[in-house]
Amino acid sequence: MSEKTIAFIGAGNMAEALIRGLIAAKTGHIIATDVRPDRLEQLRKAYGVETSTDNAVAAAKVDIIVLAVKPQQMSAVLAGLKSVVGRVTSRGETDGSHAASGDAAYKKSSPLILSIAAGVTTSRIERELGGEPRVVRTMPNTPALVGASAAAICKGRFATDADLDTAETILKAVGIVVRTDEQHLDAVTALSGSGPAYIFYMAEAMIAAGIEAGLPAEVAKRLAVQTVFGAGALLAASGESPEELRKKVTSPGGTTEAALKVKIERGFAKIVADAMHAAARRSRELSGG
Repeated sequence: MSEKTIAFIGAGNMAEALIRGLIAAKTGHIIATDVRPDRLEQLRKAYGVETSTDNAVAAAKVDIIVLAVKPQQMSAVLAGLKSVVGRVTSRGETDGSHAASGDAAYKKSSPLILSIAAGVTTSRIERELGGEPRVVRTMPNTPALVGASAAAICKGRFATDADLDTAETILKAVGIVVRTDEQHLDAVTALSGSGPAYIFYMAEAMIAAGIEAGLPAEVAKRLAVQTVFGAGALLAASGESPEELRKKVTSPGGTTEAALKVKIERGFAKIVADAMHAAARRSRELSGG
């Protein structure tokens, strides 16, 4: 990986998190593109990466392309990249740029496409690029910004196991990675992709309730933030299930039991399930294919 060149098409928060992790791991030469010159200047100053406002120019000289744009922007971005990565029209045939070398050489030289766009399927990317692009789809989450992402990856029709290994190396720079079938990516999006927002919302509610109970705002915030952090750290480190840890902290007739009783009676678990179903449904709607 250290000799690979990687282009990030789109320079938002997730792209920055991955760039930061890859630089810390000394993995590859990085080019970042975006429509915002000021954003590119920020990344250049912060990380010393090469920048460009031209996606096609950047993509033409890299080994790996990371699609880090919003789902609604994907078709336009893919149309701009098609001339660079969509060169094989069918197995063994080219548009002329690879006529001498043929399909095998193209497979070796064509860039790997790694997409982090929610809901955008590998088949859609393959179709809109044309030819036989090697596509790996992933769904990381925003804790990548602090090196604590949870990501799932799956490969498209033409990608190889080696391509999955490459994608996993990139994503491990900012957290953990699991492999799954693409049919499960909408559920992954609902669980871990959108999941941090569920925890943030819970923390918001805890802070607001603490203030309502008389705590100073800063005290309520510090206690809530550390409680969320500590609970997650304990869950990750203990090896015990959430159910086991919940039971350990819930004394019969105690304060925690009283609080949980309210949540159970008001259907907290169903609210969480309904929310995740809505997120998965929206992911499918965004797929466009």
